[in-house]
Amino acid sequence: MEKSTWIGFIGGIAAVGVGMALKGADPHALINPAAFLIIFAGTAAAIFNAFPMKDLKKFPKLLKIIFTGQHFTPKQEILELFVAAAKASKQEGVMAIEKKANEVSDPFIRSAMTMVADGFNGEFIYNVIDSEIKQMEERHRSGAQIFAQCGMYAPTLGVLGAVIGLIAALGNLSDIDQLGHSIAAAFVATLLGIFTGYVCWHPFANKLKQINAEEVEMKRMVLEGALALQEGASSIAIESRLQAFIPLSERKSLRDA
Repeated sequence: MEKSTWIGFIGGIAAVGVGMALKGADPHALINPAAFLIIFAGTAAAIFNAFPMKDLKKFPKLLKIIFTGQHFTPKQEILELFVAAAKASKQEGVMAIEKKANEVSDPFIRSAMTMVADGFNGEFIYNVIDSEIKQMEERHRSGAQIFAQCGMYAPTLGVLGAVIGLIAALGNLSDIDQLGHSIAAAFVATLLGIFTGYVCWHPFANKLKQINAEEVEMKRMVLEGALALQEGASSIAIESRLQAFIPLSERKSLRDA
């Protein structure tokens, strides 16, 4: 579970709810099916207009990643794996790298190490892995863009909802008591639009970008390790090269381990 997403999401709802109570606003005003329809159905319609279906099919998976998180092989484990592979290859030959690769569950790491074991040169390994990373970045960019666009459309649709509500309210000026309730209800759509746009959609897009950056760095570390293995670098040299991907605070714990 991605705790930060849940804390932010629930905290945002609580902040608005408590804020309304402190301001004396009636929370029952939020029970407005028309406002929910305009914001959520309207945002969905805009997204369908903006993106092809092949991209939109990824939306449920991306939403799951935002709320449950995504597991990556820890950098310390990657470092230890390549150091161990380097030591084994010095003692047992290149087949030891393939043996180590078969013990790895991550298909990306296994593929990189297998290319080294199969004897491909460094340029080939770099081109293949670098191309795969760039393609992944593009896929992730389009996924984050969906949420960013939701964040742009929702507040604007909130204004549209308010205008629709005001048209309905001003159509019956004879009932002054009802007029106040109608005007208040008209701005519920604006509230929902701003809330979903700036508390949910835009932050979700940013979180996907952060997750993408973390995965790219992990894969760049694997690429560096694979190239070092292919060059026949010593275990000490590989450790030094891969430590550049690990924060200083974690490097200290790594040396102490």
